[in-house]
Amino acid sequence: MSELNRRDFLLRGGALGCSLAASPLLTPVSFASTPGENRLVVIILRGAMDGLDAVRPYGDPQFADYRPRLMASLAEDTDLDGFFALHPALGGLMPLWRAGELGFAQAVSTPYRDKRSHFDGQDLLEAGTGQDVELPRDGWLNRLLQALPNATSETAFAVGREDLKLLSGAAPISSWSPDARLDMSPQARLLLEQVYHEDPLFRDTGLDAMALADSLGVASDDSFGLSKRDMRAQANLSAQAGEAEVLAQFAAKRLNASARIAAFSLSGWDTHRAQERGITRALQKLESAILTLKSELGPHWNTTAIVAMTEFGRTVRENGTRGTDHGTGGALVMAGGAIRGRKIYGEWPGLAEAQLYARRDLMPTGDVRAYPAWLMNGMFDLDVNTLETQVFPGLYMGQNPRILT
Repeated sequence: MSELNRRDFLLRGGALGCSLAASPLLTPVSFASTPGENRLVVIILRGAMDGLDAVRPYGDPQFADYRPRLMASLAEDTDLDGFFALHPALGGLMPLWRAGELGFAQAVSTPYRDKRSHFDGQDLLEAGTGQDVELPRDGWLNRLLQALPNATSETAFAVGREDLKLLSGAAPISSWSPDARLDMSPQARLLLEQVYHEDPLFRDTGLDAMALADSLGVASDDSFGLSKRDMRAQANLSAQAGEAEVLAQFAAKRLNASARIAAFSLSGWDTHRAQERGITRALQKLESAILTLKSELGPHWNTTAIVAMTEFGRTVRENGTRGTDHGTGGALVMAGGAIRGRKIYGEWPGLAEAQLYARRDLMPTGDVRAYPAWLMNGMFDLDVNTLETQVFPGLYMGQNPRILT
């Protein structure tokens, strides 16, 4: 069977029950291999994470006045430095903070201003350009690969819904997502294994996909005596609960092999209403992803840097529905054994009304792009000029914040 026919079999094989979104262009997880032992994980937090809730500036005298209800769950055991405290849902990361493997940057943003559209904000975040620059077709992580000598792609595949523009571009990358239901009968699975038996590229990754789908609760039609509708409902619940952990497990597996760069996205950060409930779920997913990466990477954790970024922050004041609206300045999360943690990076602008952006948002004092740029500088030996002109066109990286150990 030809290579094209093999791909058609995977991507168009409706008899196997695969998602119609099984396309390499629609995926929330991607990998690439590069020389060296350093590992970079980029997590896109879709929906605009409220950085003022995730990393709370409780030491600012105005903060409690702006958020009387959202402040109610402040926990003493998540205090970071006497001024900032973690949201209780991130309490499981406190051991990383104490070990110097967790850090944050506050009051950061992309150059995006005022329109506050999720779509435009995410496009700009993943393109890595300034607001007034025509968006390129490729993403900044793909441009990193184009700038690295001897970078190669890792064999993988995609079975997912999302378009991760961060990695789109000329450099070859490989993709995978567990976000599809592989409702295969035993006969269909046997057929798939037989077709790809002599092709290790598709055989091994296909078996991985089926095993991981099973771990999310997906089974054949007659398993456990459940109807197909019941099994799909059960699988959906399992997938939602374990999405972050499964993504991180698979990323760690590739990073423990030949991959050196991984990227995926986590959604659920748009908290206009009932923020306490919504952001708690989202932060728990982020915590799960980070802790799973630490557990699964083993000794490779020491050479790993994780950076979690969002398109923009949220308003300083809570609204009338116990939520927050689209804002400007926000927070960046960094973790890993390669990170110089136990520090809040960036310049805090203050929360007095005159210090706010447009008298409503946290004033950005730093460019969020500078942090991954300095990670690339230290981890992959890319010079500042290349980073400022090719990877992040128009970026001024400023003084090195020394975020690596």
